[in-house]
Amino acid sequence: MSATDALPDAAPTDPAERTDPATPRQGLGGAFAAQLTGAGLANLGDGLLGTLVPLIALGLTTSPAQISLLSAAVWLPWLLLGLAAGALIDRVDQRRAQVVALSVRAGLLAGAAGLAAADLLSMPLLIALALTYGATEVVADLGATSIVPDLVRRDQLAAANGRIIAVQQVTNGFLGAPLAGALIVVGAGIGLGSAAALAALAAVVLLVGLRGSFRPRSAQPAAFAGDGTTTSSGSRSGTALRRALGEVRDGLAYLWRHPVVRPMAITASVLNFASTGYFAVFILWVVGPTSHVGLTESQFPLLMLGFAVGAIGGSFLAPVVTRWLGEIQTMVMTLTASSALMLVLISLDHGFAMASVLAVTGVMNAIGNVTSMALRQRIVPRDLLGRVGGASRTLSYGLMPLGAIAGGLVAEQWGLVATFVGTGVVSLLACGYLALTARPSMVTDAERDRALRSA
Repeated sequence: MSATDALPDAAPTDPAERTDPATPRQGLGGAFAAQLTGAGLANLGDGLLGTLVPLIALGLTTSPAQISLLSAAVWLPWLLLGLAAGALIDRVDQRRAQVVALSVRAGLLAGAAGLAAADLLSMPLLIALALTYGATEVVADLGATSIVPDLVRRDQLAAANGRIIAVQQVTNGFLGAPLAGALIVVGAGIGLGSAAALAALAAVVLLVGLRGSFRPRSAQPAAFAGDGTTTSSGSRSGTALRRALGEVRDGLAYLWRHPVVRPMAITASVLNFASTGYFAVFILWVVGPTSHVGLTESQFPLLMLGFAVGAIGGSFLAPVVTRWLGEIQTMVMTLTASSALMLVLISLDHGFAMASVLAVTGVMNAIGNVTSMALRQRIVPRDLLGRVGGASRTLSYGLMPLGAIAGGLVAEQWGLVATFVGTGVVSLLACGYLALTARPSMVTDAERDRALRSA
């Protein structure tokens, strides 16, 4: 009997806490289906923009440093807003937070589509678009991740996260990238307008498909002091600010003290730093008549399909591999393989061979991501999940703009190969750190501590 079976949580009516072994084949439910559909539509827009915007930028500049600024701008909001957004998500209705973020995104993209139709887009405007889009991503992503334990049982988390990763890859890479390749021919305004429509539709699906309140039970209304007494407006705002700052500190402190979450967050941060630097300039390696590979703009999305196809398969394989190897071993082995394949990729110059390597990379990457996501959701207390997620993503996503800038500057100074080799080596070192600092026994201890906190 595991520690979580021996020490059940205090709220067995929470779908995230129920673990009825008699119904292992039970579906994930209509509420999760609505969340998954909304996430799929939002990620289709992400995939469309993720390919469309760099292709638009190629018509404006060929500078690695300027191209890399687009990736930096998308991820910079995680560094600036991640902690505060994590505290916010632990205090508000997580369904409503997603709806508001997606609605703002739809308006932003509609405005950008108008600028594109008027032929007024420029690199500064594209960078500003990426920056503001990234701000909506912070709130929407944290809300989407934090709401999952309220929609499924704890023993369904791996399956639920596998479905999420699969849908993300199908829509983001498998559908979004080719769609961008087609729409870039029609016009940037049509592409940006399509992304705006997808964001609006995702907001509608969540608004209609998810019913009820999804505010964490531990969240205290801002209008009351900690002892439950009503405060004056000035005292109320001061109390709310102190409480919010305290919640941010709680998330950071929990992450830093946790023997499993800390090495996972540090490893993810370094891997994201390296991979963003790598792929921020990868388009210059493969697209254009003077590039190493020589693909056309319409062929590039087809190349990246390899990664998406692999990630789809890996998302469904993750629960099987995790049961076979264990969670820590699975993360170490798959992330190490994914990092090594980054170095293999640049030794190739044929599109089909590169797509095949990207497919295997996608398998390894998806298995590692699904495993780490499910593990964090399982061992972090529900009332801290948003804050710990915000703190973790502030570190892991916050380093991504720095990685993009570093990759662009290194490529500008010493060439693209220097960026690719350097980021590959850094990734392998990060995987070695995870192997040395995380142990399976730590997961068992973390589950016991979570159960004791919830009892």
